[in-house]
Parts: sequence; structure tokens; C-alpha cells
Amino acid sequence: MSLPESPFDPAAARAEVLARIAAAARACGRDPADVTLVAVSKQQPWDRVAPVLAAGQTVFGENRVQEAMERWADRRGEIELRLIGPLQTNKAREAVAFFDVIESLDRDRLARALAQEAQKAGRCPRLYVQVNTGEEEQKAGVVPTEADAFIAACRDAYGLAVEGLMCIPPAEEPPGPHFALLARIAARNGVAKLSMGMSGDFETAVRFGATSVRVGSALFGERAKA
Repeated sequence: MSLPESPFDPAAARAEVLARIAAAARACGRDPADVTLVAVSKQQPWDRVAPVLAAGQTVFGENRVQEAMERWADRRGEIELRLIGPLQTNKAREAVAFFDVIESLDRDRLARALAQEAQKAGRCPRLYVQVNTGEEEQKAGVVPTEADAFIAACRDAYGLAVEGLMCIPPAEEPPGPHFALLARIAARNGVAKLSMGMSGDFETAVRFGATSVRVGSALFGERAKA
């Protein structure tokens, strides 16, 4: 007779992920404190998010502006909130007002909209340019050959400070070369932060210089199928 499966424990999962981040950082001579864990709470039920929040997690990533506002409006002062999904220009005002970090800046029209809304609001979230390192048609992000010019335009034409770069490597390819490419683009453009690595490859990302990793299923368990 088989024993029943133990319920998934998000708080314990967070402790394990943090330990793995720390081990990966130390293995390549980095300080674990230089790597931020972003808990990807998008579409997760609150009963899985709450234990992670209670365990001390303070940085969360959401994909959609409206979903994030509904979930976090009453707890906004407790956390740092990052938009990690594609952003439509008609949501730029809400995103500027609600998020601490926007990681999906990827086109001129959006840069212009964010600059305009930031000027109106008197504040601007920290900004990451999303680079489509695999040049996949179905994914957002500026292609690598256009990244330098786009970063320059964000700075010079729109007055936006680009804090970091973000990428999502193709699922079927080894992530290391994509992380290395992102790091090279960042270095030659004087960009300090690298958001790269997810549940399946965050330790590799740490070795390639990630300053934040976006972890969902390893923290919260797999999302229920619709």
C-alpha cells in the first residue's frame, strides 16, 4: 500500500531554492547576497503564495498588470513588485504607478509611453530591457543585434535609465550560451543587472552572472491545469 503524497510546502521550497542559489554563487566565487530571488507568483493560488510571503520573501514577479493590482494592492508596502510579462502601451500608466521594476521593455513605442507616464507621475520604475536571445518569433524582446541601439535610444531619446537586461532562452536549447550573450550585451553597454534563470536553470544563470533569478514552479509547485 503506497503512502499518500506529502502536501507541497512552499516555505520549505523557498529555503531549498535559496540554499541552491547560495551554493551556486559560492561555487563561482560570488556573494550569494548579490543574487535576488524573484518569486514568480503569476497565476498561483493565494494559499501557495501566502506561505512564501510569510517566510520572508519580499520580491515577487507578475505577468499581468491587472492581475497584480488585484492581488497585491492591499499589501503593496510589504513587497518589491516586478512586471516580468509583456506590457501593452495602454497599460503603461498603471504599470508605472504600481510596479517597482518593469523587466519587459522591448520596443520604442513602449519606451516612449513609459517616459511620458513617468514624467506625469513624477516617478519611474527601475527598467530592464528584454532581449530575445533566441530570436524566437513568438517571444517578446529586442533581438541581440538591435539591443545596443535600443538601449542607447532608451537613454538618449527617452531619458530612461536602463538598470538591467532580461532574457528567456529557448526551452529546447542549453541556456548557458544565451546567458553569456546577455552578459556580453550588458557589459558593453554599462548595464549592471541581469535578470535570467528560471526554475530549471537558475543555478546556471548564477554562474553566468545573474543578479536576479525568476523562480515559479520550484517555489510554488506546478500550476493546476485549466
